[in-house]
Amino acid sequence: MARQCELSGVKPIVGHKVSHSNVKTKRRFLPNLVNVTLRSETLGRDVSLRIAAKTLRTVDKHGGLDGYLAKSKDDTLSPKALKIKRDIEKQAAEASA
Repeated sequence: MARQCELSGVKPIVGHKVSHSNVKTKRRFLPNLVNVTLRSETLGRDVSLRIAAKTLRTVDKHGGLDGYLAKSKDDTLSPKALKIKRDIEKQAAEASA
């Protein structure tokens, strides 16, 4: 399983561990990924995703999963999240027509 957020695309980054004697060795900074179940109000169902904790805060800020996906770019989303976004757009188009 990839260590990548399914909504924001956050991946591990590389940096240095610096010792007291200022010796630098490579290390990885892993994102804080959590398994969550978010509710899609438009679709009326729950969706399980593995997202970063900071992305969860942003989802709350945008008013839930539907609001976050509406404002997110397609290239940062995982295929699973992209399918959910397409389903939400399709449902909204049917409701307005």
